[in-house]
Amino acid sequence: MSDLKSVLVLAGGLSAEREVSLSSGSHVTQALRTAGVEVQQRDVDDTLLHHLAEDPPSVALPLLHGAAGEDGTIREVLELAGVPYIGARPAACRVAFDKATAKDIFVRAGLHTPQSVTLPQQAFHDLGAQALTTHVLDRLGLPLVVKPRAGGSAFGVTHVESADQLPLALVSALGYHHEVLVEQHITGTEIAISVGDIDGEPTALPAVEIDTHGGLYDYSHRYTAGAVSFHAPARLDQATAERAAQAAVEAHVALGLRHLSRTDAIVTAQGEVHILETNVAPGMTETSTYPIALKTAGYELAVFFRDLAERII
Repeated sequence: MSDLKSVLVLAGGLSAEREVSLSSGSHVTQALRTAGVEVQQRDVDDTLLHHLAEDPPSVALPLLHGAAGEDGTIREVLELAGVPYIGARPAACRVAFDKATAKDIFVRAGLHTPQSVTLPQQAFHDLGAQALTTHVLDRLGLPLVVKPRAGGSAFGVTHVESADQLPLALVSALGYHHEVLVEQHITGTEIAISVGDIDGEPTALPAVEIDTHGGLYDYSHRYTAGAVSFHAPARLDQATAERAAQAAVEAHVALGLRHLSRTDAIVTAQGEVHILETNVAPGMTETSTYPIALKTAGYELAVFFRDLAERII
């Protein structure tokens, strides 16, 4: 018989992605209840540690997005409380959440990732914004993608087509983090490759192609039903699909992750897979790519998480 008595879903928090987290939590909680699993959903506040001490769950499932949910903080808290949980350990979270550091690890692992530069807000102040942006343009060219060094849900991300758009894009990104990452825009097919532990091994699920009909896959596109078209599996030839799957698993392993992750990538017309980032707390809303990938692979969301929880126990 299973030792799984209860699952605690943690969702909400105080980041800019609170509403997305609550939606992810509700979706998974309802799925687990439908599958007969005893599950409770809680926000993260000053009552959490007391609750963990008084009524510890068999397993916790952190579905927090943004800093505290993805930078290792909540995982550290769960380890301090002695509560087993689904997802990456704190150290791996810190590495993956930092986009610049993660990109360095991708390069060392032999993976493709767009060329980029990372600069703090102070550098633009001390060295002169105009002179510094000129050097960035000389180095990377156009078009560009400007994003906060850390963060999710595409907050503060801007696609820059012309030099005069770059200053405002930098201001937008710096509104979410004190450092900005500017990278070359790679033209191609945008895909999300989810990785999950299947029978104890990190396994790539079918890639999901994201068609924004020419727009940027921003917050509105991500969480508005019908705003984008998803193709699952992605419309890739078999060899390219296999390369994408291998790249996602290699990124997952190189970052030291466990249980689940989602790698966002661009596939060029030549079939090259360029990794943008890997997320340790993928969205689990009804319009998120992870549940779509699970369904495409023939897995039920609740069964996937229940099996993970039972293996952890």
